[in-house]
Amino acid sequence: MSQVPSADAAPYVNDTRFFGHPRGLATLFFTEMWERFSYYGLRPLLILFMAAALSEGGFGFDRSQASAIVGIYGAFVYVASLPGGWIADRLLGLRRAIFIGASLITGGHLSIGLSGLASGTAGKIFFFLGLVLIVLGTGLLKPNISAIVGDLYPEGGARRDAGFSIFYMGINVGAFAGQLITGILGEAVGWHYGFGAAGVGMLLGLVVYALSAKKTLGPLGVEPTRHPNAAIQGKQEAQVKLAMWVGLALLSAVFVLAATGIVSLDAQVIGGYMTFLLVGLAFGFFAYVFIAGDLSGDEKKRVGVIMVLFIFAAVFWSAFEQAPTSLNLFARDFTDRQLGSFLIPATWFQSVNSLFIIICAPLFAMLWTGLGKRGIDLSSPAKFALGLFFAGLGFLIMIFAAQRVVASGGTLLVSPWWLVGSYLLQTLGELCLSPVGLSSMTKLSPRKFVGQMMGIWFLASALGNLIGGLVGGNVDPEKLDQMPKLFTLTTISLFAATLILGALIVPVRRMMTGVK
Repeated sequence: MSQVPSADAAPYVNDTRFFGHPRGLATLFFTEMWERFSYYGLRPLLILFMAAALSEGGFGFDRSQASAIVGIYGAFVYVASLPGGWIADRLLGLRRAIFIGASLITGGHLSIGLSGLASGTAGKIFFFLGLVLIVLGTGLLKPNISAIVGDLYPEGGARRDAGFSIFYMGINVGAFAGQLITGILGEAVGWHYGFGAAGVGMLLGLVVYALSAKKTLGPLGVEPTRHPNAAIQGKQEAQVKLAMWVGLALLSAVFVLAATGIVSLDAQVIGGYMTFLLVGLAFGFFAYVFIAGDLSGDEKKRVGVIMVLFIFAAVFWSAFEQAPTSLNLFARDFTDRQLGSFLIPATWFQSVNSLFIIICAPLFAMLWTGLGKRGIDLSSPAKFALGLFFAGLGFLIMIFAAQRVVASGGTLLVSPWWLVGSYLLQTLGELCLSPVGLSSMTKLSPRKFVGQMMGIWFLASALGNLIGGLVGGNVDPEKLDQMPKLFTLTTISLFAATLILGALIVPVRRMMTGVK
């Protein structure tokens, strides 16, 4: 149902000065673009830096440990969106949450940059403190900036969809540029120059937001959701503050204990426990919704569909999120990156996905629309199955690339087209699954659980990041035989998931009766 904007907000939501859209979209577009520049610019450097020898300026970590750390970091980024959205809704308001989040991310990058000036334990403390700050900041910024984009279009409809498409393009432009710039600086000049470039990007995003938000967004997102009863509102705010400070105190205690060496942390072990915790959290939530959610029969069927999509989304992301770990290491160690006299940075291959999304996303939008006009409207599970199938093809070709390396005893550098082809197929899979998943969460969720179901969708991404990190260290010149096994197991998992979901398409589609 359309909403009528308040008199104060009307000039801002009815504005058309940014290519027919509100100028506030430009503020959010560039803020998010620079935030994604920093996030994706930093991420592929992490495993290469941590696994690099001390003589090369790195930490000299075992690859399995370095990869697990990247997976844990990626998982926490998504998990932090859940409390981040809650704190914004109940206490800070969207706008303040975004500003504080951007400031924390900037501080995190500054801390990582400073780690290069320190040595030994002090350098590691600054480095990991920076990752913690980025996680906290992203949790506050990421869900809430998307929420304000929605607030710019209270009327909903096609204009809102177009606005989100423009916003999504900013995400991928930032990711594409970030990995190119930080990659060449980090690998060719020095790790901390790459880290610094990512930090400069986030600082630019913070400046854009600080200077433009008030002028272009007006009252949107300034106030948190308030209960009409002041006493209840005060109680809710007190609960949020207590939970927030207890959480920060526990996090600080763990960090201090680990930094001082009182407690020794094993990233692989922590990642394993986290996997069980996240899976248990997801299924505990579904059980609660089914048992105590006071749902109708049709609503329970639709929640059942969401649970099915959650499982297969987690399988997909577990493969896809090997990009910054196993596939990144493959680019570094086993790919011929020499182009004339120029050595292509390994991290540049990470930008291929963003480039293909920029090229292919409009084509997929036209494809789905064209099929719909011809009466061929693929259901959500059918599109998910296609996504899993394409991702499986992407890892299938990596088996052959890995086998060629193993057959040579690790001396052969294979053509970069193996990786490019793999990333193209994975991108096709992402375009079949990711936008469809977001849309399905909003269409299938019972009205009172929409926000929480969106959190569950991001939980699938968190689980995928975690598993991708736990297995990603198996690409190692010292353990060549593990590499084909990893890609084979990933391929089998994706194709098996494709077949299982394919068999479920008809019954799942029946459970979606009435959903368009």
